[in-house]
Amino acid sequence: MKVVILNKNFQLEDGNIEIPQVKSNEVLIQIKASGFNPIDYQMLENELERKLISSPILGRELSGIIVEKGTEVSEFNIGDEVFSGSGSMGSNGTYAEYISVPAAIVSLKPQNISFEQAASIPSAGLTSLQIFKRLKLNPENTILVTGATGGLGSFLIKLLLANHIRKIIATVGSEANRQILLNMGLESHQIINYKEENLIENLLKANKGQSFDIGIDLVGNHMSEVTANVLKINGTYVDVTALVTKEAHEHLFNKGSLIMNISNYTYSMVKDYGYYKNSLEEISKLIENGAILPPQYKIIGNLSLETVLQAHSLLKNNQAQGHKLIMKH
Repeated sequence: MKVVILNKNFQLEDGNIEIPQVKSNEVLIQIKASGFNPIDYQMLENELERKLISSPILGRELSGIIVEKGTEVSEFNIGDEVFSGSGSMGSNGTYAEYISVPAAIVSLKPQNISFEQAASIPSAGLTSLQIFKRLKLNPENTILVTGATGGLGSFLIKLLLANHIRKIIATVGSEANRQILLNMGLESHQIINYKEENLIENLLKANKGQSFDIGIDLVGNHMSEVTANVLKINGTYVDVTALVTKEAHEHLFNKGSLIMNISNYTYSMVKDYGYYKNSLEEISKLIENGAILPPQYKIIGNLSLETVLQAHSLLKNNQAQGHKLIMKH
């Protein structure tokens, strides 16, 4: 099968390998579309993220069609249209024509959306749902969301609004991204451009002069410092990036903040596959009944090194413009 694979010099290249064999508890999926995530390029550059590489073929989420199943698999049939956040649990990553994964992490694709839309959901959906459930929010909580128009941020904002959580302030970097949040249902005063001067003052002013109960930081680095600065004493800092700076960490410690680390990888470590299937099924129902919409997406190209490199570059340089980047297979 055709793949984009890491060579011995840790460089990506086009390649061909054998189609994986299914184990008794697995299904073989012909991938129709896959999604790109910042971790894809971060694993090539960051030592912490690099430890998560389990296959020379990267990519962590997909949609497709089941073409073969193991002897123990009874809940799926050949030809079923499915989606999955495969993470490190598959035979290989999703930069490939086929993947074999445990049936326990797979869910039927929502019937009312395309393969491309379905491939845009798993990583952002699983992470957003985990954030929402672990925070146990109430409508009075004041929340800052940084990087609000990325794939994760957009899905999270939709999920919060669908659950009547509305005291949200979100950061964007352009007028186009501001418009995206307005279209989702936020009001103009809830949207702050992080490129403008006096960012901390602007955030606090938007929150009626008060520090935030919760900071959901989807950016890290300098924004981790900003988020820490505007949190109230004993507030909650939600860390999705593992890019908290030393200064931010000291600030959070001095404030007695609760740091809530969010990682879907955690559940694969203990083989808690139910987390993945149950969460995807919950998200699927929300999409099918119209409670939330799938992310906006942009098709970068077909399965190839060129497509992968272009997607990595767009993510690295924050040029996704509020769209989930998708590769067709």
